[in-house]
Amino acid sequence: MTDLPKLCIVDDDIALTQVLARRLTANDYSVVVFTEPVTEQQLIHTNAHCFLLDMRFAAQSGLHFVAPLRQALPQARIVMLTGFASIASAVQAIKLGADDFLTKPVDFSTLLQSLAGENTLTTEQETTLMLSPEQVEWEHIQRVLQQHEGNVSQTARLLGMHRRTLQRKLQKRRP
Repeated sequence: MTDLPKLCIVDDDIALTQVLARRLTANDYSVVVFTEPVTEQQLIHTNAHCFLLDMRFAAQSGLHFVAPLRQALPQARIVMLTGFASIASAVQAIKLGADDFLTKPVDFSTLLQSLAGENTLTTEQETTLMLSPEQVEWEHIQRVLQQHEGNVSQTARLLGMHRRTLQRKLQKRRP
């Protein structure tokens, strides 16, 4: 009999972790769950094959664990899971060593694919991850501006920035 792959879930949403643990156990994973603040050493000590890390975990950030886990367990699969996704945080997670970045609510089949090591990123997302954060911001601003037919005031409102700040950013060349 072979050992089941060990999965460590780090998320402060207790209801979500219970559902995930039950469903993943039914899909032949041995699951360890942390719903309270945890240390890097505690996570490394689990010696898990896969880690499912919440981006905003209580007062901690799942990003904080990516690099130490990657260094200590280079073969482990590290998947970020968040309800607060942004292109910049996805870029940061991948640059730190995460293997994938999923948003809540996640489709369970997509989660299983990601944990199995299958690429769940679209071609556009892969291209985005190769850009610097400044380039990603520039592309996002241009996309939103185009969607609103060049209306700077409306674009600034949607992006949550002052109109003058947006105008200054638009005057600069693409990074």
